Amino acid sequence: MINMKRHINYYLLILVWVFTACEDKLEQAPLSSLGSNGFYNNPSDFQKGLNGVYNQLRQYPINHFELSEVRSDNLYSPGIGGVRDYNLINNFNRNLSTTSLISSTWNGYYNGIMRANTVLDKLNVGAIPDENERLQIEAQAKFLRAMFYFDLVRFFGGVPLFDRAVTPLEALEIPRSSVEEVYTLIIGDLQFAISHLPPTYSTQNDVGKANPYAAKAILARVYLTRSGPQLHPQGPTLGSGEWQEALDLLNDIIGSGQYFLIDKYSSVFSYENEDNAEIIFDVQFASGGLGVGGEYVQYHYPEVYARAYGIPFAGGTFPDAPKTVSTDLMNSFEAEDQRDDFSVQVGFLDQNGNPSDDRFIKKYLDLNHLGIDRFDFELNFPVVRYSDILLMKAEALYQINGASPEIDLIVNEIRSRAGITEPINSADYQIIMEERRKEFIGEGLRWHDLVRSGMALETMAEWKIKDDQANKISADIAANDLIYPIPQNQLDIKQGLYDQNQGYE
Repeated sequence: MINMKRHINYYLLILVWVFTACEDKLEQAPLSSLGSNGFYNNPSDFQKGLNGVYNQLRQYPINHFELSEVRSDNLYSPGIGGVRDYNLINNFNRNLSTTSLISSTWNGYYNGIMRANTVLDKLNVGAIPDENERLQIEAQAKFLRAMFYFDLVRFFGGVPLFDRAVTPLEALEIPRSSVEEVYTLIIGDLQFAISHLPPTYSTQNDVGKANPYAAKAILARVYLTRSGPQLHPQGPTLGSGEWQEALDLLNDIIGSGQYFLIDKYSSVFSYENEDNAEIIFDVQFASGGLGVGGEYVQYHYPEVYARAYGIPFAGGTFPDAPKTVSTDLMNSFEAEDQRDDFSVQVGFLDQNGNPSDDRFIKKYLDLNHLGIDRFDFELNFPVVRYSDILLMKAEALYQINGASPEIDLIVNEIRSRAGITEPINSADYQIIMEERRKEFIGEGLRWHDLVRSGMALETMAEWKIKDDQANKISADIAANDLIYPIPQNQLDIKQGLYDQNQGYE
């Protein structure tokens, strides 16, 4: 009884979590002394509540770097001495359910869902008399809830489905839903968002909020993911073949004329060029000790590099666990390609002048924009870029009709922007996915791409032979590894409520 009371108290804390704002661009207003009861009385209250939902995206870059990029053939991080959570992710360890990374990812997304559901439950005509404004608030909350559930499905498979705010005791009676059931909510939320999100916002405080094109982009990803071959009974791919549904959405975004490739790849990630014409949706950050900066940048560079190059605060990856860009990925770049030179630091001198041959992702690091500590980087993180829209279109086109001149035009447009002069002819699916790998290095897409394409098991088995010099990766990467385990602390809340994903201890 004492243990159950402790767990219920924990969930009560989660279910009445108060809202803090994402950043000054989203009209920050901390509400540390206010709960949801009696708070939602006017439009300003709801905007602050929405900012609390957006705030839960702050961990998005870390989640996708640690659970997608590290898991994939892009990085090699087996660990040298101490064992870090991301080493276990890299090594396809089957005992991941007790790691803090798995638990914090699960809890963070459900915290976001709880916040979104609270906004939705409190929404009423008395507080928001204007119907259009009320529908826009509902659309933003549903867009974000869909994003959280989409990540949960991709990482964990079928998960508990909360489509409204629930009490702690109610939560203890809600089992895992099927992947299909979760997708039904995701698709419904995104379709609502597409219909009711405004194409533009009127004030600077609204910079970074979702518009219909962001919702269409995420829904296109959903359809592509659902369409992949089903290799795991609880995995995110269903073999649904919804390529045309994805293609229609992608064509809508392209046809809008609102977005385009900017001339220089590096400019996409410039601190002086945020929210540029290539960004369809990103996670907003701001520096200055406001408590709304980004921590994700310091998850990439080594601690040794930070000391050598004057980063004046703690942070960076540990010396016993570097996150090294894989040899296989580096060898895949053509000589003219500018993306590897910009995205990857290849070697450096440490603070004693000794050479290090480590390779790490540097595309988000600008030594002239450091903030006040490792939690205070100001660079926004791209969730969907226009180049992603183009390459998803190429992917959908190939699945529908095979190779075509239209696909070649898309792939060559991306390659040309990267500085590659030799065009590709008759690009097949493998070429499209390899182009995605190089275009989105460090953006947390690679593992998701491998899973939805059905290429994960074969690709990672081949990559292990080439790159696993420490021989720490699981001997047999199998279908069970396509998703992560349910956190053990969730299984312990109520025996038998959730079952563990197969293959995990």
